[in-house]
Amino acid sequence: MMRHSRLEHQFVEHIPENVEPGVLYISMEYGTAAHCCCCGCGEEVVTPFTPTDWKMTFDGETVSLHPSVGSWSLACRSHYVIRRGRVIEAGPWTDEQVAAERRRDRVAKARHFGAVIAPGGVPGPEPQPTAEPVPTGFWQRLWRWVAGS
Repeated sequence: MMRHSRLEHQFVEHIPENVEPGVLYISMEYGTAAHCCCCGCGEEVVTPFTPTDWKMTFDGETVSLHPSVGSWSLACRSHYVIRRGRVIEAGPWTDEQVAAERRRDRVAKARHFGAVIAPGGVPGPEPQPTAEPVPTGFWQRLWRWVAGS
C-alpha cells in the first residue's frame, strides 16, 4: 500500500540534499527528478530524463512520469505510476520480470548510444570499420540498388 497518494511538484535548479516526502523535485537543468519513495520507506528515488529512461510531462498544473517507477534495488520493491500528480500503485514484479526489464534497458541504452548488441541482448564490442559502410536503412538500400552498386 502506498503511503503517499499524491506528489506535489517543485521545479528546482538543484535537487535538495534532503528530499521531503510527498514532493517531486524536478531539475530541468540537470534533466532529472527525485522524490522519497511513495511507499513511505524514506528512500530517495531518482528518475533521470533521457531518451531511454523517464519522460516528464507538465500540463501547466500537474506532472506525470512515464514509464512507471520500479524501485527494484530498494528493500520495499515498490512499483507505481505518477500520473497528473497522483500516485497509482502498480502490481509487484517477479525477479524474472525485473531481470527482463534490466536487459531491455541495457539494450535500449546500447542502441541509443551506438553500441553493437550481441546475441542474448548484451552490448558487444564495437565493430571494426570496413572499407565501405554497408547501407542499412531502406532508403540507403534503395539508393544503392538504383545506383547499381
